[in-house]
Amino acid sequence: MKKLFGLLSMVLLITVLAACGNGGAESSSGEGESASGDSGETKTIKAGIGLNSDHPQYKGLLKFKEIVEEKTDGAIKVDTYHSGQLGDDRSMTEALQLGTQEVVVPSTAPLANFVPEFSVFDIPFLFPNEQVADEVLDGEVGQELLGKLEEQNLVGLAYWENGFRDLTNSERAVASVDDFDGLKIRTMENDLHLDAFKALGANPTPMAFTELFTAMQQGTVDGQENPYATIYLQKFYEVQDHVSNTHHIYSPFVFLMSKSFYDGLTEDQQKIMKDAAVEAGKHERKLNREANEKYLKQLQEEGMEYTEISDEARQEMVDAVAPVIEDYKSKIGEETVDKVYKAIEEAQK
Repeated sequence: MKKLFGLLSMVLLITVLAACGNGGAESSSGEGESASGDSGETKTIKAGIGLNSDHPQYKGLLKFKEIVEEKTDGAIKVDTYHSGQLGDDRSMTEALQLGTQEVVVPSTAPLANFVPEFSVFDIPFLFPNEQVADEVLDGEVGQELLGKLEEQNLVGLAYWENGFRDLTNSERAVASVDDFDGLKIRTMENDLHLDAFKALGANPTPMAFTELFTAMQQGTVDGQENPYATIYLQKFYEVQDHVSNTHHIYSPFVFLMSKSFYDGLTEDQQKIMKDAAVEAGKHERKLNREANEKYLKQLQEEGMEYTEISDEARQEMVDAVAPVIEDYKSKIGEETVDKVYKAIEEAQK
């Protein structure tokens, strides 16, 4: 009996020792495989935008893809998605925060939900032209605003361009403040935009962009405001008769990357991301300006009546919205507003 008990004990001991030895080998082997896999792993960036594949914004995204894949020798791959395939600007930005998406290029208006100071770019008649906008955005104050995004688990790498927003409608030519009276204008869900249009005498109606064409077609709203490229590519000329170069808001895009993804890159890769976003942004701005000039002509060829706003009429519009801007200064941040206005003044010298 004692011999049997001793034999069983020996078998049990050998089994336990063997199991412990195998466990240690698996652990060591697993760690080695993980380290080896990471060093040779291709990282993938999911990059999404809301506009369609014909828009300069998407062509800018393709330029970013080209630069990144070339400069990293394919170690980082960029998959691009247009037309809101990954969601709208806000939901894609939230996906970046969660780390489930790597890149989005939203307008600054929805970004104000994350960093209130970005509302400064919703101030009507802020920038006189694109060149001044470039200098301010790429300068100290613009970069300072990008830095605030890190608190929201986002990295702002560059400014791209949506462009000056202009008014279309199906009722009448708009050449002065008086012509806004009673027009039902679709706007983004942005309080500053809404209050500015009310101050101009219009009846602003916020709604999702995806609902806009049908709303204009059915007469739910009389008009909308967007850059010429968007107006043309969305075929708004089919349901709108008049276009005016109100240039009431200059809307930048912000090239955003998920902070968790960015922090996981090497310093060299981070520099490639930054440089690629800036270079692709310059390319996108150039294409966007060429496109807006071309699309304005095509809108007229499609039958839309074009109205040029005189300097005097634009000043009347500026004066009409001035009280609204004053009311919003504290909400945006007076220091930010003052810095941007000062930078604009310097850029015009």
